[in-house]
Amino acid sequence: QVQVVESGGGSVQAGGSLRLSCVASGLRYSTYSMGWFRQAPGQEREGVAIIDAYGSTNYADSVKGRFTISRDNTKNTLYLQMNSLKSEDTAMYYCAAYAGLLSVMLPDWFTYWGRGTQVTVSS
Repeated sequence: QVQVVESGGGSVQAGGSLRLSCVASGLRYSTYSMGWFRQAPGQEREGVAIIDAYGSTNYADSVKGRFTISRDNTKNTLYLQMNSLKSEDTAMYYCAAYAGLLSVMLPDWFTYWGRGTQVTVSS
């Protein structure tokens, strides 16, 4: 049974930093592309960052230069380092897995999802 569990969310002031983690079990983690998505109240889920099995990354324009996605295949863990946070980064953040190589952040393509971790940035 595949499980995806996010952690690391919280409340922070604008300009601050948070590091999200996501542990995926029950799958061949190293062969999966992994992505971070977020959804604010009343808005659609949007892609934040993605990393494929080879370590290639892609970011939403809104987070480029501020967020960094990384993975540790020895720990089946995905990370999202978020710096210079803004109030508009406030959302529920989700981790998702896709079986294969993927560079586009299309939520419908991802098979396995976590329940999310809340990030709140106050100005």
